[in-house]
Amino acid sequence: MSRLSTQLLIEPSIVRDNILQLKNQIEDKSNFMAIIKSDAYGHILPNIVKDIDDLVDGYGVVRLEEAIELRKLSKKKILLMQGVYSNEDFLEACENSLDLVVHNSHQFEIIKKNNYFNNLWFKINTGMNRLGFEEEEFLDIYKNYLTEKKFTLMSHLAASNVPNDRSNENQFKRFDKLSNKLHSEVLKSIANTGCIINFPDKSFDWVRVGIGIFGGYIGNSQLKTAMTLRSPIINIRDIKKGEKVGYDGRAIASKDMKIATVYMGYADGLPNNINDGTIVKINNQDAKVFGKVSMDVTTVDVTNIENCKIEDWCVFFSPKHSINNLASSNKLISYDLMIRIKSRVKRSYKNLV
Repeated sequence: MSRLSTQLLIEPSIVRDNILQLKNQIEDKSNFMAIIKSDAYGHILPNIVKDIDDLVDGYGVVRLEEAIELRKLSKKKILLMQGVYSNEDFLEACENSLDLVVHNSHQFEIIKKNNYFNNLWFKINTGMNRLGFEEEEFLDIYKNYLTEKKFTLMSHLAASNVPNDRSNENQFKRFDKLSNKLHSEVLKSIANTGCIINFPDKSFDWVRVGIGIFGGYIGNSQLKTAMTLRSPIINIRDIKKGEKVGYDGRAIASKDMKIATVYMGYADGLPNNINDGTIVKINNQDAKVFGKVSMDVTTVDVTNIENCKIEDWCVFFSPKHSINNLASSNKLISYDLMIRIKSRVKRSYKNLV
């Protein structure tokens, strides 16, 4: 090893496999939109677009800056998922041929001012209560401005990953009730990753898939984590029963133990509240975090790891060790783990052959 470094390895072939699996579950008429906000959930947006552009029908991002950069990379549909909030941003979005979400009256005033009704997605609040028009508010807009316009009606599910949650049924009912009052050429979109897996009949005209294509969806083992986070061991020491490890002495040895210090801490993006006992992989064997995560290092119990030595890799997650394991055992979410990795972690992108 020429220089010690923590590494994030990104595998686009797995992203492609995940997309193909998800596409197999949706209706033939449904278009597939890849949500690649926040630098493709930390997977390096320009590279990902190059490697999945042939598989998708469009992209969704949140920030205008991301959408403009994305337009330089693809001719596919690009949806600005929170729309614009100023006339200046509206004009720039139009110059870049972006589709716009409209989710409140302030945004619709910009649309009216410019007499622009192309490529619009109207977001309806069906129960998540973050963004979106209420039904009567939207119907008033529809009756006055949209009865002869083509647009997409959209909403967002709050609990699609929990199929028996009653909120799903309630949201579908509210969405269907409103869409049935609109003309027949209105397109519909409500499906995210969880909806595709648990309610594939709700794929409608557009599915909008983010975490699933990167393998961070809990509840489907066929979708693989598309990145590997690994860091080398830099020290190994023996400790006696009763000795403490790390800040505040949280971890106390219940027996004589062997402790490895790994070259990654919360300054690299690892959450500092990771629990003792969290499973990591060393030499393809299970090891457990032991002691509080420090700024630059993490300590791991390697008592039972055969032939463990300095410079061996400690793998926090990978295609074979799902990111969901780290997330669920620490009451975290995979989204957060993907995007929080800091710049001093060396990123490597495995280009497709």
